[in-house]
Amino acid sequence: MTAAHRGGVAGPVSGGGHARRKRPRRVAGVGAALPGDDQLARELLDGLAEAVVTVDAAGEVTLVNAMAAELLPELTPGVDLAGCAVPGLAEATRDGADSFETEHHGRRLRGVRRGLAGERRAWYVRDVTEERARTDALLTERSRTAFLAQAGSRLGLSLHRDQTLRAAVDLPVPYLADVAVVVHRPPPPAEDEPHWIRYATGDPGPVTGVAGWRTVESVPGLVEALEGDLTEPSPWLDAELADLAEVLPAGFGRPGTVLISPMPSAGGPAGALVLARRPERPGFDQREISLAREFAARAGAAVAAAELYGEQAHLARVLQNSLLPPELPRLAGTSLAGGYRAAGDSLRIGGDFYDLFPTPGGGLFALGDVCGKGVGAAVLTGRVRQSLQTLRLVEQRPRELMELLNRALLDAPGAARRAQFTTLLLGTLTREPDGGLLVRVAGGGHPAPLVVRAGGGIEAVPVGGMPVGALTDARFVEAEIRLAPGDLLLAYTDGVTEARGGPTELAMFGEARLRQALASGAGLPPAALVDRVLQLVDEWLDGQPHDDIAMLAVAAA
Repeated sequence: MTAAHRGGVAGPVSGGGHARRKRPRRVAGVGAALPGDDQLARELLDGLAEAVVTVDAAGEVTLVNAMAAELLPELTPGVDLAGCAVPGLAEATRDGADSFETEHHGRRLRGVRRGLAGERRAWYVRDVTEERARTDALLTERSRTAFLAQAGSRLGLSLHRDQTLRAAVDLPVPYLADVAVVVHRPPPPAEDEPHWIRYATGDPGPVTGVAGWRTVESVPGLVEALEGDLTEPSPWLDAELADLAEVLPAGFGRPGTVLISPMPSAGGPAGALVLARRPERPGFDQREISLAREFAARAGAAVAAAELYGEQAHLARVLQNSLLPPELPRLAGTSLAGGYRAAGDSLRIGGDFYDLFPTPGGGLFALGDVCGKGVGAAVLTGRVRQSLQTLRLVEQRPRELMELLNRALLDAPGAARRAQFTTLLLGTLTREPDGGLLVRVAGGGHPAPLVVRAGGGIEAVPVGGMPVGALTDARFVEAEIRLAPGDLLLAYTDGVTEARGGPTELAMFGEARLRQALASGAGLPPAALVDRVLQLVDEWLDGQPHDDIAMLAVAAA
């Protein structure tokens, strides 16, 4: 059967007798085969997703594919590319540049040039509008995230209300607006007039003032924002400018767009954030509105947290003033000194305490250590001291007074549920004719007080007993000692002996070091000896955390 009978095309036969088929044409230096059909080549070009424009050596357009006709309708065969109506492409052609990027018919175009045979050129142009939009959106979102992260960090750094308000107006400028104003009501007991704080581009710092309700009500949407309602951005009218001239910086002029956002918090709106832009700046788009709302919400939460912290700090100060050890009264023939360190240094209140009440024959002293730390222990401390203030009016014998106190604490509402108690020393001081002091001490589970004799000897007063407020049938022990002139009695809490520190490893200060410190200070007046012990304990601690510490020193004057 011949080649013609097999449907092939007959051609010259080689020496081997096989038919030689016609091969596709190839471009020199290029391995890929090109179609010989011009119509097919045209269809391939029109199927490309990018525009293709070819020019001859003279710079005139010779070919435009379908995408080029859509993106660049001004380009047709014969047009001089250097003078065409596509500015970016014409400028790149004149400058001999190999690429360009331009806006054309509302689209973002990017093109590159490639050389062809015979000094011809081809421009490949892509529509990068969507790609650029995605990139811009990503950059915007990154900028938004960075702004909110910075805002969260700055707003959370301070728990002081005024500093938080300063951050609330400082952060949005100039990122969101040219001027930012927060209108707010100050916390009681200040007047109910609205206050404002403002920061603008070029200001050295935030400025504050008081705005009347007439001024606030003159701005559309401001009263609603102070009540927690959202408002839309609006132009700033001349009438509003006249009413709010005091709020705006001098020479700022009439703002353009204004956005007012409530600053919500758990207890109601903390204020309203007013953002204003100059007329030459574009208005707020939807993403900027959303960002401003989010920032205002965070600022409101930060202001509310600062207000709550301020209330708690005020209550702590009131509690501190009522629970700090009192200034010791003067007792005839007696020298007294107290020392105090609270474990909670931020509040300076704790569960250790001492008190002294004058009596006709001398005085009644108390030193105790309430179980626990912080505010809970401080509340029980206040209850114990108040009970002693009352009960001493009916009973001044130490052991009997301790029994009354034990009963009073157990009879208090919720005592069984709280399971709180205190260790306690109660003692009476009675002057003797020879200048000495007779001391009767009752112990309620507290470390034994130490007597420092004038010659340097140290004696422990044998009192023990059970903690006060723990058991209904608790037993307490009473002892009697005499302080001659030059002798001293030191009552202390376990915060002294259990202070952990040391030069090489953590160890308790201990009773042995306390006795040594007292022996070396024998003969010192009570104030000097208390200062000496506190200094030694502080040096031993060297900044380590510690329990509450209280001391009371008594000597014959």
